[in-house]
Amino acid sequence: MESSDQTWLPPQYDISETPSLASTLKIGPDTGLVGNFPRVAKWSPDGSVVLAQCENRTFQFFDATSQGSIGDSVAPIRAFPQAAPILDFVWYPTATPHNPAAFCFVASIRECPVKLLDASDGRLRASYRIVDHRERQIAPHSLAFNLTAQRYITCHCFFASFLRIVARLYCGFEDAIEIFDLSRPGEGSRMHTTPSKKSKDGLKGIISSIAFSPAYSPDECFYAAGSFSPISGNIAMFSDAGQEPLMFVGGGPSAGVTQLQFNPAKPHILYATYRGKASGFVYSWDIRSNVDVPLEVFQSSPVGNDSKTNQKIRFDVDLAGRFLSIGDQRGNISVFDLDNPKSNDGETNSSLYGSSLEGMFDTKFSQPNLQFKAHDGKFNRLIHFHEFIQH
Repeated sequence: MESSDQTWLPPQYDISETPSLASTLKIGPDTGLVGNFPRVAKWSPDGSVVLAQCENRTFQFFDATSQGSIGDSVAPIRAFPQAAPILDFVWYPTATPHNPAAFCFVASIRECPVKLLDASDGRLRASYRIVDHRERQIAPHSLAFNLTAQRYITCHCFFASFLRIVARLYCGFEDAIEIFDLSRPGEGSRMHTTPSKKSKDGLKGIISSIAFSPAYSPDECFYAAGSFSPISGNIAMFSDAGQEPLMFVGGGPSAGVTQLQFNPAKPHILYATYRGKASGFVYSWDIRSNVDVPLEVFQSSPVGNDSKTNQKIRFDVDLAGRFLSIGDQRGNISVFDLDNPKSNDGETNSSLYGSSLEGMFDTKFSQPNLQFKAHDGKFNRLIHFHEFIQH
């Protein structure tokens, strides 16, 4: 009898040549906003749907499985308008159209409670309130689930004990992270990242990004949080079992953090991007060792290129943890092979990277293994690897 066991293999990417265009996603027209454009686009976890956050306060869905000719434009299959500007959104970790109960996403809408929306029809499933001391609604700037959206808690009832699965959502805003049990709409528990407004300790400012490490046990998981405060050391590591920072990650530029992400195959490697003078760089640290200096810095823009921007420059790492990709303001995509990095051919760090990287004498600096033109406009917010399609 043949075994029914199957082994999943990650997609294989060929970066020896420029990839060909498969299709173009074209957002729906809006007569009220002629210059409408997508701010962020993300694959669903199963890779069947693309969800785009647009400037006109809508979420637009694209069917990634639709068959058509190479280069065809794909129109959205549905759009969900929102009452106010969208700050952030995140898919439920196991979202798929094949499981209606899990096919949903969470959205942060300005001056509104956090919304859990059904991805099939846009209806509101639940809302989660973050209220300040003046009873005003706070919309978080960053959203994150723990990797399976679950946390195991031991419950004691009379003479019996059992494990209760708790789905947890983390929401970052000024000087705090609000943590919600997804099964209990309403208010969550607040974790202050700094002792007080006047204190210089802790992680201060708007929590702009939260990322969970792929390596964790049912008893404890670890995550990184970064802030918009333009100071060095504005990234901290936390455990969901406590509220105090485990350590601070330093050596980066004095600029606001725009994105954090761990390597899926190497959970001890943390990546970060910044805005302003540090835009165009991806910094990485090995959190097992010295976190005062970056392990490696990846530069997407040519030397001397004026690529400074306060926009969020998005990057992604493929599921196998080998390729890192980032866009830029000129429509280019840069791809780095993390297993075979391209060095800077002996040029000195200070002359090549300028004053923003002073003091990084033990840091390795890498250039893209592949860079290609992918768009006629800015492509800085749309980088996201597909987890199943071969390239």
